[in-house]
Amino acid sequence: MLGDRSDVAGPGGAVTSVDRVAIVTGGGRGIGAASAHALANRGACVVVAARTRNQIESVAREIRAAGGEATAISVDVANEASVGHLLSETERVYGAPTILVNCAGVYGPIGPIRDNDAAKWAAAIAINLVGTFLCCRAAIEPMSRQGGGRIINMSGGGATAPLPRFSAYAASKAGVVRFSETLAEEVASLGIAVNSIAPGAIDTTLQDEVLAAGEAAGPLLARIKAMRETGAGGTPIDVPVSLMVYLAFDAPVGLTGRLIAAPHDPWREWTPEQIAAMGGTPWYTLRRIDPHTIRPLKDQI
Repeated sequence: MLGDRSDVAGPGGAVTSVDRVAIVTGGGRGIGAASAHALANRGACVVVAARTRNQIESVAREIRAAGGEATAISVDVANEASVGHLLSETERVYGAPTILVNCAGVYGPIGPIRDNDAAKWAAAIAINLVGTFLCCRAAIEPMSRQGGGRIINMSGGGATAPLPRFSAYAASKAGVVRFSETLAEEVASLGIAVNSIAPGAIDTTLQDEVLAAGEAAGPLLARIKAMRETGAGGTPIDVPVSLMVYLAFDAPVGLTGRLIAAPHDPWREWTPEQIAAMGGTPWYTLRRIDPHTIRPLKDQI
């Protein structure tokens, strides 16, 4: 375990937070890798976690080469014992985590539901949803010992609207959002904030899977093809990563239980009064729309 924890003032008076210990699952590539770098840039000790050893070791080396602190720990997020090992090794090396970013995810079977392999469908749920549950559950106790923490879970396409031909992915991501809302209420008294990020259409290896699936991918195929061909229409990876950093370091702990769309929601403009007013409302959550649940946020301040 590294030395005593204390916040220090960085450039411009920002909190560099050398005491923060962050775990990033799915940290070997895509949003996970970018998140690991961003957390390290803010001074956190970062555990880069995923199944593919060479990828997470590469990311950890890059962080250390840039002057940050990082280590790589292999994990299968769908395996309870493996997640337990991740948390115990994190505490052994750096101490108890105060930040958890769950980026591990897969599409699962692509194609009409009637053609989906049941085992592959269940495996996607195990990684995306059960994996998020296992990592969050394991982090609660060590975070509570530190007086609180921040948990950020990645949502995705299908969480708030149907995503034909990607039923396992859509179901798992909707589950992640509702699980995050539920967890947020359970751990609020422990000083732990829990939020979900809808990252937008990021150009990652998941998009490669859509292209490889061809017509089985349905309507999403044309959208991804157009984005790749024109180089426009997607969301730059720094957009969801910037939101992740805000939630991990800068947001008030009262901002919790929310699903925030990184490229669309005005999270950069939210005032403390607006954030406080969100509490107990359906704004930025997964809810049925009806006259009883929707009321302008401005009317609640």
